Amino acid sequence: MATDYLIRVDGEVQRPRQFAFEDLLAIGEAYQIDDVSQWAPRYEGKAVQLAGLLAAARIKPTAMYLGLHASQDDFHASIPLDAVRDQGIVIYSLDGRYALPVDAGGPARFYIRDHVACNVDDIDECANVKFLDHIELTVKRGFDNRPEDEEEHARLHREQEED
Repeated sequence: MATDYLIRVDGEVQRPRQFAFEDLLAIGEAYQIDDVSQWAPRYEGKAVQLAGLLAAARIKPTAMYLGLHASQDDFHASIPLDAVRDQGIVIYSLDGRYALPVDAGGPARFYIRDHVACNVDDIDECANVKFLDHIELTVKRGFDNRPEDEEEHARLHREQEED
C-alpha cells in the first residue's frame, strides 16, 4: 500500500508528523529554498531547511541525533544534530509542482550544505541521503549502516554512480 506522505518525522519531537508534498510547500517561506543549486550546485529543485521541519515537529531539547532513513535502499545514517541543524536541507521537488521523482532520489533527498565544515567525524558525504522517507530524532546515536572503512565507502559510491 502506498503512503500519501513523503517524509515522516518522529522520535524526540512533541508533534510527530507525516509531511505530504503540500505540507512541505506550506512550511514557512523563511525555510523554503526555491533554487537548490544555490546551496548544492550538483542539484536542482526546491527544498526546505531542516530547521523548518524540526520547528514544525516541535523538536524536544533532548534530541541530540538525527536519524536519516531511506527504506527504498535500506540506507540509514545517524548524525549529531547540532552539527547539521543549520546546514541540512531536504530537497523535495524538481519544479515546485510535483514531488521529487525516485530517479532523482525521491521522495526526498537530505543534503548537508558543507559536510566538511561540520568538523565532525560522523558526518561525511554518505550523510547526504537519497530516497529519504523518515527522519528520526533520538537522544543517542541510532542505527547507522554507512560504510565504516575507505574501501567500502569507495565501493558504495562507485555503485551509486553506475545506477
